Amino acid sequence: MKVFTRYLLRAHIGPFLFAFVALTGVILINTLARQLAELAGKGLPMDVILHFFVLSLPSNIALTLPMAVLVAVLYTFSQLASENEISALRASGIDLRRMVAPLVVAAMLVAGGMSWFNSFVLPESNHEWKQLMVDIGRTSPLLTLREQSVNEIRADGGRAKYYLQATRIDPPTNRLWDVVIYDRSQGGIGRTIYADSGRMNFNPAQTDLLLTLYDGHINEINFNQLQEFQQLGFGEQVIRMEGVGTELERQEGAGYRSDREMTVPMLNERVAQLRDRHRNIREEAARDALADVEARLAGRAAIPDPDAVDRDEVADPPPSAERTARLLRSHESRLNSTERQIRQYRVEVHKKFAIATAPLVFVLLGAPLAIRFPGGGVGVVIAASLGVFALYYVGLIGGETLAAEGYLDPAVSMWAMNVLLLVPGIWLFSRMGRETHTARSGSRLGTLLELVRRRRKDGE
Repeated sequence: MKVFTRYLLRAHIGPFLFAFVALTGVILINTLARQLAELAGKGLPMDVILHFFVLSLPSNIALTLPMAVLVAVLYTFSQLASENEISALRASGIDLRRMVAPLVVAAMLVAGGMSWFNSFVLPESNHEWKQLMVDIGRTSPLLTLREQSVNEIRADGGRAKYYLQATRIDPPTNRLWDVVIYDRSQGGIGRTIYADSGRMNFNPAQTDLLLTLYDGHINEINFNQLQEFQQLGFGEQVIRMEGVGTELERQEGAGYRSDREMTVPMLNERVAQLRDRHRNIREEAARDALADVEARLAGRAAIPDPDAVDRDEVADPPPSAERTARLLRSHESRLNSTERQIRQYRVEVHKKFAIATAPLVFVLLGAPLAIRFPGGGVGVVIAASLGVFALYYVGLIGGETLAAEGYLDPAVSMWAMNVLLLVPGIWLFSRMGRETHTARSGSRLGTLLELVRRRRKDGE
């Protein structure tokens, strides 16, 4: 069996590498098409552009490697079945389940490697890629402006700073609405600009940012002479920020990490911190509620004779009740927010390992599926691959949404598709060897070796 094991593994290497390179290349070309024009227009050196695309590879690999495993298994077993090699093995009394066993072991090794890759390599590359995007974005604020956020814009080589906020931004037209600009370009003078709308453009040399603002006013104050406050209204005003995007400045430091940029230990630590916070909020809410009850009881007990006073006065709650109600609503909002964050981080942990074990599921499902349709050829391979890919990743995305909203536990939502595909895979796998038991067991190895030698001879 060792000879056939080596032969079977070698038969999978070619289709696997082809599918892996092709799928990764398609996604990379899509990234290249979307980003290259913007990157090339900034005058960035070639090594920075190459670094940008290299950092985008790990996230692509995490998706395309399981896909490549499925394509290789479907193609190889479909070819073996169409060339009657599977029939020859059955006639020789070979248990087809034992034939798949080396691939199961190989898939386990791939799953272990991907678990490490998704847990440590992928988050670090995502974080570095995001940091590089932010640094590149500083050379052009049009790339990184966010709605309803304070966006920092550096001009004049970083010596002048502006902070821009807009309620709504339309990237295709570079239009902004409800604009507020905090101008800190001149030391000692604070200038705040309000505008109903505006438009952003660059000069022909792509070095200066031009902000055309409409229907607003400017508030200016000299901090050295606070009595000199000025306010100026305008119908149209052009602000020129010189030296924006003249060079790329790499920022040092770890920076903020989102859930996709955290390693598994970081995610688990963050979940533990949030659970502690959740417990503290619950305890704080219980203390506030108890204090309110005690205050209400003390307030009513202070009334000597309820029949001798006005009924409205007796019905009125103590002054602390309204404040406590607001506090409890605030505690509820904080609890909901904390629970959502816990679910979000737990989803990311389970998703890393669920995707990593997908190759094992695809091997158990793909091998018996390909044998059942031996005459399908490449068309069946492509159709089956696309169907399984679509089902798996759509289910994964849907499960992520359901878990974030609290409808499903993160573990259930992320592992559901693995289980749903693994159950029919195991059933099909268990039926592969039912008809292979025969009394002709003495000549199994000789027949198998003869089959392999014949295959090699035909190849030469």
